[in-house]
Amino acid sequence: MLTKNGYKILLLSGCALYFQPALAASSVKTGKPAPTHHAPRSRETSHPAPKAIPAHKDEYISVRKQAVDANGATNTTPGGGLMPVQSAAKSVSGVSRDYIAKQSPTANAVTLLAMSPGVVVAANDPLGLSDRMNVSIRGLNQTELGTTYEGMPAGDRLYYTPFATEWSDTENISHLEVSQGSPDIEAPVYNSVGGQIRASARQPSHKAGGYIDLSGGNKSLNRQFIRLDSGEIGHTGIRNYTSFSHTEVNNWRGSGNTKRYHVDSHFLKEWGHNSIAPFFAWNWMRTDVYTNPILSQWKQDGISYNYAGKYSYGTSNYYKLRFNQRQNVIAAMPTEFELLPELTFKITPYIMYTRGFINSGANVNGNSMFVGDQSVGTVQLPYSINNVATVENVDAYTQAAGGQNATLTWKHKFNTLQVGYWYDYFDHNENTSYTPVEPNGNVMNEYGGNPIKSSSGTVIGTYNGHLIQQTNALFINDTMKFFDDRLVLNVGFKEVMVSRHATSAMPGPTYAVNKNDAEPLPQLSVSYRITPHDQVYFSASTAFKEPAALSAYVDIYSATTGRKTSSHSSNLKPEYSISEEIGYRHYGAVNFSAAAFNYNLTNRQISSITYVNNSPQSFSVNGGGQTIRGVQAELSLPAWHHFSPYISGQYLHSEMGNNIQVGNDYLPTKGKAAVLAPKFTGSIGLSYDDTRFFGNFTFNYVDSQYSTFMNDQSIPAFKTANLSAGYRFRKIGPAQHPQIQLNLMNIGDEHYLSGVNGIATNARATKGIFGTAVAAGTPTYYVGGDFAVAFSLSSDF
Repeated sequence: MLTKNGYKILLLSGCALYFQPALAASSVKTGKPAPTHHAPRSRETSHPAPKAIPAHKDEYISVRKQAVDANGATNTTPGGGLMPVQSAAKSVSGVSRDYIAKQSPTANAVTLLAMSPGVVVAANDPLGLSDRMNVSIRGLNQTELGTTYEGMPAGDRLYYTPFATEWSDTENISHLEVSQGSPDIEAPVYNSVGGQIRASARQPSHKAGGYIDLSGGNKSLNRQFIRLDSGEIGHTGIRNYTSFSHTEVNNWRGSGNTKRYHVDSHFLKEWGHNSIAPFFAWNWMRTDVYTNPILSQWKQDGISYNYAGKYSYGTSNYYKLRFNQRQNVIAAMPTEFELLPELTFKITPYIMYTRGFINSGANVNGNSMFVGDQSVGTVQLPYSINNVATVENVDAYTQAAGGQNATLTWKHKFNTLQVGYWYDYFDHNENTSYTPVEPNGNVMNEYGGNPIKSSSGTVIGTYNGHLIQQTNALFINDTMKFFDDRLVLNVGFKEVMVSRHATSAMPGPTYAVNKNDAEPLPQLSVSYRITPHDQVYFSASTAFKEPAALSAYVDIYSATTGRKTSSHSSNLKPEYSISEEIGYRHYGAVNFSAAAFNYNLTNRQISSITYVNNSPQSFSVNGGGQTIRGVQAELSLPAWHHFSPYISGQYLHSEMGNNIQVGNDYLPTKGKAAVLAPKFTGSIGLSYDDTRFFGNFTFNYVDSQYSTFMNDQSIPAFKTANLSAGYRFRKIGPAQHPQIQLNLMNIGDEHYLSGVNGIATNARATKGIFGTAVAAGTPTYYVGGDFAVAFSLSSDF
């Protein structure tokens, strides 16, 4: 440690220099607000180096070590990239390039967070390519998690699936953070009861060049990635990178494969404390889906329970009839201006467009068919026997969204005042139709271009819905700092107004459903830095979530009986939570963070999947009140003899507060454990990096979890381990930093159920409180991926 010109210069782990005042404060104040999202970074740096706990949102003068490889690893983050330094007055965990760069390039942003405390990833493939999975935090699943990418809302606005494969290729992600307890008050989300996941992109380099990554492996894995950096374009100060990737891999069980194409393009223009950073991403992905077995099917057949690989008449479970396909475009322009020395304005306008298909197979009888509740008589079905035919159920949807999120920040002396406004417009169209299946198993048009129609020309289907949503949110937030910024008080209030208008084009009693909600969301936090390396905090926050899925607003009918298989919900209220946290952090020779938390939820909305005529349908169940309590902790060490260990864990107690209504009766569920809430979860990581050889080992444990409200069915605990190793070469011709990398996923080849796909009220026939017989339900499950290998060759140029 040296002292120069009133500043301490500290060298942490031999990795990076940073400056802090010789007094107790841990940042250098410049009198100007710091850019929060687009501060200049070198090409090689992707995440701040470890340092003492910083004061909130102050500007840092830092000298960072260049990356040790072309993929952005710097060896500066504790725990091998698994424990970046945090200072917010709430639980926050994350991963930096030091960890991301060593993982399989096929992983997505959500799977990369699986080591963080309280995060449980129920994946159904080992490579992280499939979005048909579930992630939960503290027992709250992904429909209750707000997700943002570069400041814009990410994922599905109605079903709340993150679709993290669409955000960016992992080579372009600089760091990821998860707030386990509550979202940022300025975050453009309205479903963040369980917290918020934030992804940030790599910034364009100051130098022209490029990066290439070629990968292969078992399951016929084939992936190519290339990125080109423009450097400064002329003397404009504008920089850009554009990348393209292609991935293809066979399903690890059953027949079929996954194909993905992706493009990222980011621009950046900075001058003074101003910046404009437009970006664009395009993604096309098609997946032949995996089966989600019930427990008896899993016990009998294990991973052999799959869709049929060959077609014959009546084979509605033929794999080629069951696929998901999405094409998605997102674009945004995060912009920040310094209006006055103490006044900054930040705005992020954005747009999103998606076209997708969720197709499945079914057998239908054309002798008596319905559209909605109206009979259309007999329909002659092609390729049928006795007018019974196998068809492909085409579930087609389009989504368009646009909006802006703006914040005005005034910083004066010890006080920072923020006011903001978020507006979002969302348009969702979704309808089903049937397409004939030919005798060889092919279909004439799997995108619904040749649907089965009645004699009058009406398209046969189960639902046809249109939903328009408008969101308006206003917030005000005040942060006050005292005692050389050691004590930080924050008070905020946000009002979110959501308006939904849904219509059904199917004949039936309900044409339109309107829903308008306005939710007040106050926040309070207190943080105190005991020393430059120790912090305690307390936070209290609120959050809410609108009901998920189109089925909450549109009726679904059987095409062969005209009866409703699902009715829209007339009284489905928003889920609302009040949460408190108290925590402690220490950064130094040992890095440690721990928090205790408590939630009280009302109208708990639990999203699930059911199957209607063999077609998956999403729906929401109101679980009533629920309490969640627990503790989480993580510990890591800076690099010691090139080794960086990490450990995290969580204990969770989640209890239902109400009896669940089933028909006109109630099941005695009060006091029972909540579904999807494993009591214990834990992770262990160990990283090695001497700038030439590098490696990473991770181990995850997830306790058993219930899949029914009656706690009469559950999946057993499971554990998985991954391993990576690689070597960095010196310059070889035009290859500046070539390296080889091997990633091994699920090295124990565990066969396990990774999570719950569809919940049920009860798995055994039982009686309600008033004596009504309640038939048994059948929960369905995700099957975790088996052993997989990915081998990569990469370099910049």
